[in-house]
Amino acid sequence: MSWIRLEPLYQERVWGGRNLESFLRRKLPQDKVIGESWEIVDRPEAQSKFESGVTLRTLIERESAHIMGPEWDPQRPFPILVKWLDCQARLSLQVHPPASIAPELGGEPKTENWYIADAKEDAALILGLKHGVTQDAFEAGIETTSLEPLLHRIPSKPGDSVLVESGRLHAIDAGNLILEIQQNSDTTYRVYDWGRVGLDGKPRTLHLEESIKSIDFNDFEPDTLKHRSGDHVLADCAEFRIRKFEMNAESEPLNIAANQQARMLHVVEGEVIDSLSEGIARKGDNLILPYGAAFELSSKGNSTFLMTDNFS
Repeated sequence: MSWIRLEPLYQERVWGGRNLESFLRRKLPQDKVIGESWEIVDRPEAQSKFESGVTLRTLIERESAHIMGPEWDPQRPFPILVKWLDCQARLSLQVHPPASIAPELGGEPKTENWYIADAKEDAALILGLKHGVTQDAFEAGIETTSLEPLLHRIPSKPGDSVLVESGRLHAIDAGNLILEIQQNSDTTYRVYDWGRVGLDGKPRTLHLEESIKSIDFNDFEPDTLKHRSGDHVLADCAEFRIRKFEMNAESEPLNIAANQQARMLHVVEGEVIDSLSEGIARKGDNLILPYGAAFELSSKGNSTFLMTDNFS
């Protein structure tokens, strides 16, 4: 078995659009505003599938030693969820519960990383609070619907990356197309939704009590990791590591030995070739590289890809 390619699961969102169609050259469901494409997911309510219809869960149960390694419990879900996000309007202001209180709140912790694949000139991200904002001031801002002056908003550019750990207040502004690599969790507490309504025409549910318990009120004015050329680490946390690689036709192949660990490959520009299997991964592809397989990655032209590991 070479790399594992799965079919995307498209999710309609009030803030979504059709940019995945043009940017990734995907065929999207007609007449829907698609905000998310779930690329790799192993959850009870959502399963990645192959063209044959076999789910990722079934495949891991059958071949866990090859895919995840000999110590992996076949009943344990794949630990990472990968999404493309097309943010045509601002997302709600959100927070994910830290591991220390998630069980108490009935949720799951969720640390995630955003890689900005494309962004409009005026696009931005909201991350944490402005210096000096207290919990009391924040709660008063909720009451008076005047939160925006308290929030830390920074420009986003293609190639930027940011680690959003559980407990960090955050929102994605309009005009961003993002590759999100996260813990396998779907717990999001909505703090504020800018006064809008959902696809059903009704205001969306807020989770104020859970949010206040989850927010890190000492998280002031964090920054993104700005775009720079060359191979480097984007994120290295307890849940995963993400590295960025740039290749061209003259680059030395990236050799990955078998029987080390499971990995994921995310192509964000160009094409990546596995010389051992003659497989081609194109812009937008998110693939699992099994524990038991070897790879020799190269590129005929300019390409940029991310590699996620240290999750198994």
